[in-house]
Amino acid sequence: MELNFLGSLLHLADPTLPIGGYSHSGGLETYVQQGIVCNAASAKLYVTNMLAHNIKYNDAAFMKLAFEAAAQNDIGCIVRLDQECTALKSAMEIRQASQKLGLRLIKIFRRQKVFPLITLYEKAIAEKSAEAHYCIVFGAYAQLLGLPLAEALFAFYYNAAIGMITNSVKLVPLGQLDGQDILFELQPLLKQLVAESLSLDRSLVGLCSIAFDIRCMQHERLYSRLYMS
Repeated sequence: MELNFLGSLLHLADPTLPIGGYSHSGGLETYVQQGIVCNAASAKLYVTNMLAHNIKYNDAAFMKLAFEAAAQNDIGCIVRLDQECTALKSAMEIRQASQKLGLRLIKIFRRQKVFPLITLYEKAIAEKSAEAHYCIVFGAYAQLLGLPLAEALFAFYYNAAIGMITNSVKLVPLGQLDGQDILFELQPLLKQLVAESLSLDRSLVGLCSIAFDIRCMQHERLYSRLYMS
């Protein structure tokens, strides 16, 4: 079986890409300081809930929709999805983090190949009709680089999971092996979420996680912070 897409898939989803992801906890720092996430069990619960009840209905859903819009070369749809994503990210730090990560992801890949759709997207960003959210950029590039949607979704979820686990190891703190245990145990959930994302009802996109939004807002005023979000 040929896996011509594998190099691009691994590159796009690499958690060590220099886009600044390491500087954002996605609100986890608040959960840790409030004692809600305090050990391996609560860290796993946090990651599981974030994947299944937030990311599935938000960033992963937008990633899939952007992939499909890119397949149709529909820049109008890409811009509308970006605007919808902006409206749904009520916490300032999360909204800004998403924008920064997306812009840096474009900066990396436009050096390798110029795609007319991305050029139009950058024009919309320059005109401030779009913000370059990470999930939108990821979905568009996944399609333009020839990645299969299911595999791209799995990589997107995996990237999100490993980011949260790495932050848990640093913040709680956990042992490195605790983090690897969580990642291994999440594999069945990641497969399940991909299947659910492929058939997700469009009306459910944007389903909010109020506690997560509140913790992200509280992060702005924490007494001490290691992360930007």
